[in-house]
Formats: sequence, structure tokens, C-alpha cells
Amino acid sequence: MLDHLRYFQAVARCGSLSAAARILQISQPGLTAVIKQLEEGFGTKLLVRLRTGVSLTSTGEELLRFANESLARLEEVEHRIKGLESDEVGSFVIGCHESLGAYFLPRWMTRFLESNPRIQLSLSNAPSHVVLDATVHFGIVVNPEPHPDLVQMKLLRDAVDLFVLAESAPPAGDLEAAKERLRRGPLVFAGRILQSQQIIDQLAEMDALPSRLLPCGDLELVKSFALAGLGVAVLPRRVARYWQERRLRRLHPALPFIADEIHLLFRGDAHRTRAFLTTKDAIVAHGRALDGDYED
Repeated sequence: MLDHLRYFQAVARCGSLSAAARILQISQPGLTAVIKQLEEGFGTKLLVRLRTGVSLTSTGEELLRFANESLARLEEVEHRIKGLESDEVGSFVIGCHESLGAYFLPRWMTRFLESNPRIQLSLSNAPSHVVLDATVHFGIVVNPEPHPDLVQMKLLRDAVDLFVLAESAPPAGDLEAAKERLRRGPLVFAGRILQSQQIIDQLAEMDALPSRLLPCGDLELVKSFALAGLGVAVLPRRVARYWQERRLRRLHPALPFIADEIHLLFRGDAHRTRAFLTTKDAIVAHGRALDGDYED
């Protein structure tokens, strides 16, 4: 049908079947057959044959208006689609946990959006095990399980560890003083974080678990309590450090901690437009640059 409209449009512009046939590079009888099919399909006469060519009937003029609008719209859509494929134009959703995003995304997103004004980004915040169930293009997650439908790219290392306010911390390197600080408690942790429970189990085994435990629902609240000087906090090292100029100090390197890996995930069948690849490469570069300043 679109080709028929293009042929009709050419006839209307040329005012002649023979001239339109030459421009379209088809035979005049073939073009005449197309016009006949259109007239039969619409049940109306579209052209009036004159000695000097053809003119449009009122219904032909209406069809020409429709053809002009439709073909112009199609050309616009084709241009946009080709732009999405080959230009840095697109819209993507990034999924990640709030606390992970709080240290990973701000500087990256500031630079990325300035450099890529035609790429739109939005965020979906959820725990790592939920991120992949959401409708996201990229997931930045902690310790993902292998998945046959997903590409996984390691970005950086982290670890869940024990932290106290630096100004009230026991002497550095004094393990017994660190254990005594632990026993005084309270131990503040995010209850829904698996690594927190793993650290609690290890502290219990070494008889260093305080009697007072303070579970919270959110790592940012745990961090706020630690910054207020309340007990010992179980936090990812990068969460403890970001924007705080080392106000929180690791309690002791000999105490339990859980190593983490942060990965970028995306679907293996994702449409890899230029904008998609630009976004993916920028996330990977930023993550691996952060990994370069990792402190054990």
C-alpha cells in the first residue's frame, strides 16, 4: 500500500502517467495498473485523463493529502529509527541499590549527561536481587548469581566491614581494644543484607558479638547512626567512605569482613544501538576506574 501511495503521489506531482513512470523507473502500463487498483480499492475515480496528462478528482486530491502526510510521517520515523541505530540517541533505565548508586552514580552521571545530551537516563532503585526482575536496561548489582540470559561484567571490588566513628575509635591495630568496643555495642546493621548476618555469625563464633543489636532496614540509616557515634556499624567500605572524608574508620583488619564484587548486568539479547554501547562502555570505564583506588 505504501508503494501504491508513492506511485500515486508521483503521478499527481508530474501531472502525467508517462512522466511519473520514467521518474519511478517502471513501465507506464504497470503504473496504470497501480492507479486502477487504488481506484477499485477506494471505489472512486482518482484521476481524470486529459490530452495533456492527468488531473485529480476531488477524491484524488483527498488521497494526495493523505499520501503526503503519511509518507512524510514515515520518512520522519525512518530517520528517527536510523538515528537510534547509528547515533548516540536513546533512553535507558539503570537499576541499582540506593546505597550503591549513591557512591557510583553521581559523578559518573554528571559527566555522562554533559557528554551525551541526546541520551536520557532514569533510575530504578531496589536491592540487587530484585533489580533484575525490574524493567531495566542496565543493572549494577552486588554478587550476582550466574544467569543464562544475562551478560555479566565485573566492575569493582568492595567488602562489608565493621566501622566506628573515627574520633571515638580504639587505638589503631589494637585487636583486643577493637573487640572490647564491639562487645560494648550496639552493633548497627541492615537486617536485609545477607552479608550483615554472615558477619554477625562470625563475631558470635569468636565471642565478640555485643549483646545489644540494632537492625535497620537501610544502609543509609546505619551510616547515619555510625556518624552520630552510635556503636559499631556493619557497612560496605565504599558506602562508609563516600562523601564523608573518612569520618568512619574500619574497626580492625583482623575482624570479620565479607568481600563483595559489583557487576554490570544486561540482557544478552539487548538491542545494541550506538547509544546502548556508549552507555555500557561508560559504566564499565567508571566502575573499573573506581576499582583502581580500592583499599583492602
